[in-house]
Amino acid sequence: MLQHIMYIRIRTKIVIIIYHSNFKNHIMKISKASNIVSWVIAGLLTALYLFSASGKLFLHPEQMEQIKLGEWRVIIALGEIASALLFLFPKTNRYGTLLLSSYMGGAIILHMTGGMSIAMPTIVLLLVWVVAYLRNPELFNFK
Repeated sequence: MLQHIMYIRIRTKIVIIIYHSNFKNHIMKISKASNIVSWVIAGLLTALYLFSASGKLFLHPEQMEQIKLGEWRVIIALGEIASALLFLFPKTNRYGTLLLSSYMGGAIILHMTGGMSIAMPTIVLLLVWVVAYLRNPELFNFK
């Protein structure tokens, strides 16, 4: 089989696509800078989610009572921990992205119905998607 190599320059990021002549097997390699940026953002987001989960479990459980989710705080915190850890590692990043997107969607709805600002959960959700794009650009190929 013939292999073709294309170098695509997207803004300042170079993406290398190696494909066979039958266009079935795509292998995408991400530039080193994108990889570092994705690890830094993913690490910060994971730390944020782990801190949030520890607050639900140990530090401020009364906040969950205020929004009438006190009975669910342990399940929500454990789900948050599992989702954050899945998101951190590149092999399971897709699953973590899906779970954290769902989680943050719920957080946005709770903020909207509670009369709170939706800025913070929206920014966090956008950062989750940025990391997902940097690690798995094929997820956003809608052709």
